[in-house]
Amino acid sequence: MIDFIIVGNGLAGISFAEIALQNNKSIFVFDNNSQPSSRVAGGLYNPVVLKRFSEVWKAKEQIDFAFPLYHKIQSKLNVVFDFELPILRKLYSVEEQNNWFHAADKPNLAPFLDSKLVTTSYESIASPFHYGKVNHTGYLEISILIEAYTKYLQALNCFSNEGFNYDEIQFLEDGIQYKNIKAKHIIFAEGFGLHANPYFNDLPLDGTKGELLIIKAPNLDLDVVIKSNVFILPIGNDLYKVGATYDWKDKTNVPTEEGKQELIDKLSELISCDFEIVKHFAGVRPTVNDRRPLVGTHPEFKKLHVLNGLGTRGVMLGPFLANQLFQHIENGIPLEKEIDIIRCYKKNRN
Repeated sequence: MIDFIIVGNGLAGISFAEIALQNNKSIFVFDNNSQPSSRVAGGLYNPVVLKRFSEVWKAKEQIDFAFPLYHKIQSKLNVVFDFELPILRKLYSVEEQNNWFHAADKPNLAPFLDSKLVTTSYESIASPFHYGKVNHTGYLEISILIEAYTKYLQALNCFSNEGFNYDEIQFLEDGIQYKNIKAKHIIFAEGFGLHANPYFNDLPLDGTKGELLIIKAPNLDLDVVIKSNVFILPIGNDLYKVGATYDWKDKTNVPTEEGKQELIDKLSELISCDFEIVKHFAGVRPTVNDRRPLVGTHPEFKKLHVLNGLGTRGVMLGPFLANQLFQHIENGIPLEKEIDIIRCYKKNRN
């Protein structure tokens, strides 16, 4: 009998798999690549909500746990997927400058917001009110992580790319049987695919479609991330990721002309140089209406667990939440009440 079956090999599933392996647990991972949101995500990590200059929930704890984990994976697999890069928030008025200084003075935000404005002038971007610089930022090239980790799991003979069939779960006294695998627990880290899961599809996972572009802009010459009404992220060779849209109605992974045009319009407002579109892609982020993740144990089937709802901040949240769930299952440590799915079932009863 193994310790964990993990369904999903995106940021959440990989984080849980790595934590389990580091704790000498046995795992088997299923992923048929039906949910591409991790692969197509911008991969930015940023501890501040830049619309309101406010701190992300438990930002310091997330950073302190996530990046040592990612760097261990990088060393173990001999790949690089974490790229540290400053984020500059374009400021639009004296009032925004003052709001920035006020936020940078707050003890919880001081480690993340630089108190001195960046006055660098970028040739293709007009910025008379300058930029606020965010620290502890960068991006993960998530597709590199997923590809390398999948190969690693395949080499360990603990990965299958077949779809998971919920009807094949049989409950035993001491665990579950799935086809020819016996396991103590199943972790469902399926992203938006949770809607097909009969055990957890009553959870309020909404899903927000995001579209991104990769552009080529030889005259842009940026070595930082610029954040305005879109972000521009340099990825080398005059290529930039530009995103992202937010569509709460369309739940498909198909890029749309409307999404593309929205990004082009916003980008054209921000930069004055020419660019060409190299790639256009889309995915549905696993978002939740109360903006908190969905983590925990099924109220009836105690061997089934969920790790989901990472939303737009999966890079920082994934390892932190995976560790919370692992410690909850293995050591009985209570989950943070904000993330525990018990909150949803309590609401349903009320």
